Amino acid sequence: MSLQQDEHIQKVILHILKEPDDLGRRVGFKDLTSLHREWIREMIDGEGDYTLQAHRGSYKSSCLAVAIAILMILKPKQNIIFLRKTDSDVAEMLGMVSKILRTQVIQDIVLRYWHKALVITGESMNHLSTNLWHSPMGAPQLLGLGIRSSITGKHAWYVITDDICNKDDRESRAERERTKTQYDELQNIRNKGGRIINLGTPWHKDDVFTKMPNIHKFDCYTTGLITKEQLEKLRQSMAPSLFAANYELKHIASSEVIFETPPKFTDDALKLRDGVAHVDAAYGGSDYTAFTCGRRDWDNDIMYLYGKLWHKSVDKVMDEIIDEASRLMCEPIKCEKNGDKGFLVKEFFRKGAYASGYIEDMNKNTKICTYLRKWWPKIVFLEGTDPEYIDQILDYTEHAEHDDAPDSAACVCRNLEHGYH
Repeated sequence: MSLQQDEHIQKVILHILKEPDDLGRRVGFKDLTSLHREWIREMIDGEGDYTLQAHRGSYKSSCLAVAIAILMILKPKQNIIFLRKTDSDVAEMLGMVSKILRTQVIQDIVLRYWHKALVITGESMNHLSTNLWHSPMGAPQLLGLGIRSSITGKHAWYVITDDICNKDDRESRAERERTKTQYDELQNIRNKGGRIINLGTPWHKDDVFTKMPNIHKFDCYTTGLITKEQLEKLRQSMAPSLFAANYELKHIASSEVIFETPPKFTDDALKLRDGVAHVDAAYGGSDYTAFTCGRRDWDNDIMYLYGKLWHKSVDKVMDEIIDEASRLMCEPIKCEKNGDKGFLVKEFFRKGAYASGYIEDMNKNTKICTYLRKWWPKIVFLEGTDPEYIDQILDYTEHAEHDDAPDSAACVCRNLEHGYH
């Protein structure tokens, strides 16, 4: 190979390492973006263990297939063990990697970098090897296993898990414990200096992800891969608890909840005009400050709501509350004065906002079940409502850890049902 050719192939390899998403698009994954570049680079060239949590439909498995193929041709002395939930799940990934290795672009890279044609020397539903790999023990270059398979005596530089946690883990404590026990065993098959890479979507607050380190989360609101319209269709097509797990990467209890149907949304802020606002104030500790704006459409019997949630004491967010109430033209800002003797109302007035205090004499759970649950089928939220605000409502039970958002929403519904501010 001439010096010029050698310099060219080195530039190609550097480009692959720097922009692996470009290679991914060249081998058929047309939807990969600069976000996926970050994921693939971490898989092929990162340090230490790595866990990627990303929503359904984020192309994380496509990124993994590209990453495995790159590892197999650029680091062929370092074998890979790949694990999914069951043995039957493994074949799909190995088939994707095999197709990538057979593309002309990969064939050309290997020929110019290693001075030999790339040949698949062994292939089945659970293993894949190339002529770049040589094992004195006869182990495959890429071995695929179900998470419950026996791994005794096996070793690898890269141990990769992909969706080893699924809906079975959500529904069964025994399954969650089995998955965690098997995950612990993976430490024994990683070579010294090797890596464990995990991909998937969390399903339960006590699932195997509690054992996985260095977690990087990408929910449906941060990747930009799903439009608002698509998200709305997805939200309406499944139970709120499943949407939260699959797309928001959050856990919502699936039993004992009282708000079982997905929320509806509008992008028309004028629907809130001339409504009322409410603050459920936190003064430190673990509570949240919840803020709700609402207006009742009497003609169509619809309740329009907008909610914000802060894990902060109310004094730190008063200016933001005033700005939001002004933007949506909702007043007064209603504040319970049982605990602070009307201090918060005075503070709002001092800042130039119109506020009103009231004495709360209704049990919180009774109020939420009486007003918010009654209106829930007729509530439409304004786009921009905090996802955490919605989740706190959907997660509400009588024994919920946090109830600030549903309490504030229920107060607004009660005010508007009776037709007074």
